[in-house]
Amino acid sequence: MFLITGAKGQLGRCFADILNPKQAYFYDSDEMNITNIKSIQKCLIDKNIAAIINCAAYTNVDKAEDEKEKAYAVNVVGVENLAKTAEERDIPIIHISTDYVFGEQYASFLLNEDALVSPLGVYGKTKLYGENAIKKYAKSYIIIRTSWLYSEYGHNFLKTVIKLASERQEIKVVSDQIGTPTYAPDLARAIVEILSKLKKGTKEIYHFSNEGVCSWYDFAYEIVRQRNLNCNVLPIKTSEYPTKARRPFFSVLDKSKIKKEFNLQIDHWIKGIEKCLKKLS
Repeated sequence: MFLITGAKGQLGRCFADILNPKQAYFYDSDEMNITNIKSIQKCLIDKNIAAIINCAAYTNVDKAEDEKEKAYAVNVVGVENLAKTAEERDIPIIHISTDYVFGEQYASFLLNEDALVSPLGVYGKTKLYGENAIKKYAKSYIIIRTSWLYSEYGHNFLKTVIKLASERQEIKVVSDQIGTPTYAPDLARAIVEILSKLKKGTKEIYHFSNEGVCSWYDFAYEIVRQRNLNCNVLPIKTSEYPTKARRPFFSVLDKSKIKKEFNLQIDHWIKGIEKCLKKLS
């Protein structure tokens, strides 16, 4: 049996679509408070857990600038508690991290797992500290950094674009931040594939997103195009759309390592949109 934390988040809900109740325990914050190690231990009493998949996270990038303590509690303390529990029970843990651990020092080449990390905001910093907690305490771990996650569940960029483009004649979207969208079910399926090959003693970081490269503008344009919405999508610069938290200008993840080691075939980001919109329809 696997343990899925953050079960009501968009990635956690994708695991619920793939794994049946006989394969995994699904816990969200109202059932397991990862910021309290006793809460984790209580939930695991008498349970035979083969691996922990941590999807729990504080993910509101801008709000984190004002809610530093909350972001730190979930993304650092909670992760540390899970890592310590995994270490005590000798359970492998798969932890989801982010491209926001990277800063603005990169401009035009794919970021591999050894690229220098330099997060720009509270969210990215707490996610990096969470990675460090996993490395410090877990005996066996895989950290997967992903980017621009979206799905048919919860709040995300794709659903926001659909809402705004349905209500307005035009929307403006930043065109000078470059990365790659990740369709959450594609990530969930990749992790399930990895689980079948996961060995105790593994200590690795991998990158995963869909294939291809785009800006947030390109992402929004393709969503509107595929949805056949009557809305004009206009590109703007980051300086024209100030936000509380700074974002990396270039965070395209190199997926060579995860594809080679687990023989993964990854869809292009445009295909991911197609699959998501089909489900939403």
